[in-house]
Amino acid sequence: METRNTRLRMLILCAMFTAITAVLAQVEIPLPIVPISGQTLAVGLTATIIGSRYGALAMICYALLGAIGAPVFAEAKGGPHILIGPTGGYIIGFIVTAYVTGLILERTRYTIAMAMIANTVGMVITLAFGAVQLKYVLDMTWAEAMAAGVTPFIVVGLIKAFLASWIGIIVRNRLVQAQLLVSPQKAA
Repeated sequence: METRNTRLRMLILCAMFTAITAVLAQVEIPLPIVPISGQTLAVGLTATIIGSRYGALAMICYALLGAIGAPVFAEAKGGPHILIGPTGGYIIGFIVTAYVTGLILERTRYTIAMAMIANTVGMVITLAFGAVQLKYVLDMTWAEAMAAGVTPFIVVGLIKAFLASWIGIIVRNRLVQAQLLVSPQKAA
């Protein structure tokens, strides 16, 4: 059971990771339909460091901030039209990605290898949400949605999954050692 101080500390970390996601969203490589951005790296770091519930909460906060118009999405964009537009599926997918990635680590162990598996699963989830929205919003075929919204991101996604795993586990271990983060009990 979380104490009041622990919960407050975790909410502060949520806010920090919401901000980190907004900052990394501005680091991008433009592509015709969907740019490569640092958002997915931030999602992986968030889930790896603060876990499923708080990671998902941070991504909900990120999506809500953008939805109300704060310029937190890629290219400093914001507004509800982004969430219902071609790239909105990725952003909605971040919530599920953070939860599942964190849950995998909470149910196994916090190692770089397990984090790589968890972050790779998370990458697939994000890309799946993105492809589905691309298909329906832009009236694409599945092959077109995969070609525009999945294929260009696989290699760079794996690189970001590795970076999120490596950096995330190191930072998480240091936060646990400093008693700024409580390591959750493993599932029985």
